Amino acid sequence: MRLKLTIVAAAAVALSSGLAFAQEVVTIAHVGPTSGAIAHLGKDNENGAKMAVEELNAQGVVIAGKKVTIKLMTEDDAADPKQGTAVAQKLADAKVSGVIGHLNSGTTIPASKIYSDAGIPQVSPSATNPKYTRQGFKTAFRLVADDTQLGGTLGRYAVKELKGKAFAVIDDRTAYGQGVAQEFKKAVEAAGGTVVAKEFTTDKASDFNSILTTIKGKKADVVFFGGMDAVAGPMLRQMKSLGINAKFMGGDGICSTELVKLAGDAVTDNQVYCAEAGGVEGKQKAGMEAFRAKFKAKFGTEVQVYAPYVYDGVKLMVAAMEKAGSSDPAKYLPTLAATKDYHGVTGDITFDNKGDILNGALTLKTIRGGKLVELAVIR
Repeated sequence: MRLKLTIVAAAAVALSSGLAFAQEVVTIAHVGPTSGAIAHLGKDNENGAKMAVEELNAQGVVIAGKKVTIKLMTEDDAADPKQGTAVAQKLADAKVSGVIGHLNSGTTIPASKIYSDAGIPQVSPSATNPKYTRQGFKTAFRLVADDTQLGGTLGRYAVKELKGKAFAVIDDRTAYGQGVAQEFKKAVEAAGGTVVAKEFTTDKASDFNSILTTIKGKKADVVFFGGMDAVAGPMLRQMKSLGINAKFMGGDGICSTELVKLAGDAVTDNQVYCAEAGGVEGKQKAGMEAFRAKFKAKFGTEVQVYAPYVYDGVKLMVAAMEKAGSSDPAKYLPTLAATKDYHGVTGDITFDNKGDILNGALTLKTIRGGKLVELAVIR
């Protein structure tokens, strides 16, 4: 009888161990603005993370010989720096294995200090302010080109290709808006253009008549806005009502399908020019198109901008854990930093010694026929 009990007890222990084995969980967090004026961009990114996690769990993830389940923890920073740091501290306290986010430079940069102090790897799919990866934090990584390339390319394009002469530059006083506007201004002036007006607004403003009236008086033929689509849409409508026929330019913050809806009939063909801080060429286009089709089938909506970069960020992070044989941030961080030619839907990913993507691309776009149209991919 005692022997039977021993056998039963041993079986119970083995079964218990098996269940523990099967249920081992690795938590990765995604942070973005899923409330507020640019919630459509935050949800877009979050959906990219959800899709990646579902696929990973369906395929099976094995770390150090053990099958694990990837759990996605989602947080809303509302594009607000204070809320962003509060969320970052929450994730640090929760000891998540890694973070994909944030979306905005204004939340990504202050949050990065908290992740660095906690030793948690952070991969931003969209923050473009150069400061993010220039603080010396070993935990900070970026999947897209930064404002130096983004604003600089747009500035040169505005002078050389659009033949702009008189430029008005507006920013929304955020880390992103100011950064990209500053780089645009520098590139315009270096290329021989003249900045006739430098104005600013906020990321929550809706009335731009005062600054637009000033710009109209300066006879600007190109207006650049450093900010997001939620502000750019109403701005374009007010430009039309004031009879301002200038070209309108902006960075990745306005390069979304939502801008077309927000601006409506205020936009004429080839009036708006923007750049997505990323892009694929040649054979890689097929992978991106397949992702977009899969995304639309799953969520019933088109990709806004950066969902593919979030998707790659999640899978890249998990691949580093598998290669390192650990989900412990201290152990897989060096492997993540050494990423070379990871094949993602957004292209081949290699990080430089700052954590920036090597040879990052930009995709120049315009609006024609009520749709965003690709003009060129530039590196």
